[in-house]
Order: sequence, then structure tokens, then C-alpha cells
Amino acid sequence: MTEPAPIRISSSVMLPARREDIELRTADGLRLVGELALPESRPPVATLVFLHPLPTAGGFMDSHIIRKAAARLPALADLAVLRFNFRGVTSPRGTSEGAFGDGITEAEDLAAAMAFVAERGLPTPWLVGWSFGTEVALKHGLEHAIAGAILLSPPLRRTTSDELALWAGRGVPLVAVVPEHDDFLRPDEARQQFAVVPEVDFVAVEEGKHLWVGEKQTFRVLTEIVERVNPAALPLPTEWTPPAA
Repeated sequence: MTEPAPIRISSSVMLPARREDIELRTADGLRLVGELALPESRPPVATLVFLHPLPTAGGFMDSHIIRKAAARLPALADLAVLRFNFRGVTSPRGTSEGAFGDGITEAEDLAAAMAFVAERGLPTPWLVGWSFGTEVALKHGLEHAIAGAILLSPPLRRTTSDELALWAGRGVPLVAVVPEHDDFLRPDEARQQFAVVPEVDFVAVEEGKHLWVGEKQTFRVLTEIVERVNPAALPLPTEWTPPAA
């Protein structure tokens, strides 16, 4: 029997997982579309609830870091990945009902996602926000039983200093991953703003950019996530060998 050749993990690779199209129902009566990806043959050790970038700037559940996390991390790190479109957002999966709420009414969307996590018994839920998604996580995340929150490229445009300060002393890990060349908030200023949460796990990424374009930056972001959520899965491989037929 010939052993399968390893596959280089790149942008287009989707590794094995149990994938399910899902719908979330919000308390204000909206239907949101999404996907749940689970490890193929083992229970997940933790859950990533992704909150996507700004809808009015093209953010959706398939924004590339989120899509790649769903494609790789169930297989590489035994993680469940829940991703969905915020209200009023369209992707190939479909359109979520409602209209953009500027981070306010998206509180209902997050609540619907966390209700789904509870209903399915998904373990150890971490919020992972990217750009606008970090605002939703910071403004509303402490309303839920979360294991922690990871912020990718946080702009801190909609989150007030008082809202940020609420995370201090709560015992909920908060990780800020800030790119060196961010378009909105760079590491020096970010450190000053996050100073109201002394225990924040602050990561400045050299050569990083807001959109994390390219495999090098994608790999770095996914590694930072896995390091907090399931460090036993590190280092993440760069190749995948399919099981023998």
C-alpha cells in the first residue's frame, strides 16, 4: 500500500471535520446563518466563537482568518469552531436577517450564539473577535459564561474606556493581538488604552497588518489562538497527511 503524500496546508486547504450549517435565533426575532465545525472523530476540547469584521467594510463569516480557522483547527487542534453572519450580513452560506446595529444590537446575535453553545453542550467557549468583532466581544462578552476572549486587530473605536475597564479583575482572560502596522490602533497606543486592564495578555505582532494577509500572518494568528485555548496542540503543523485508504 502506498502511503498518501503530505499536503501543504495553504489558503485553499480544508481539513477533515464534521461540518454543519446552522441557524441561530435571536431574542428580537431574527434568523442568523452560520456553521459549526467539529473534530472529525473526537470530541472538541474547547470552542471558538468567532465574531467577524465590520459588515459595512465587507466583513462576514468567511473573512479569511475565520474561514481558515474553521478549515484547519478542528483537525489540527481538536477545537469546535462556530462562525456566523451578524444581522444583515450575506455570505455564500446565506443572509442573516435584520440590519447592521453598529455593535449595539449585535449583543442579541452574540447571545444567540452563546445560547447555541449551551444547547449543544460545547465545551470551554472562547470569544475570538476580529476588528469590529472585538468591539462586540468587549461590549457584551462579560454578559456570558465565557472562558476568555481573544481580540485580533482591536480598533477600540466603539468600546469606551469604561467598558474596557470592566474586564479588569474579572478573572476572564483577555488577549489582545495587535499588528505592528495596524490601520486603526498600533501597539504603542493600544498598550496605553489597554492599561485599564492590567492583566491583559498583550501581543504585538511585528510586520503584522490589520487584515493579516498571507500565510505567514495567518499561521501566526492561529498559533496565538491555539496557544491560549489548547496549547498541547502546538506547534501547528504546516503539512497534513491524509489517512491511508
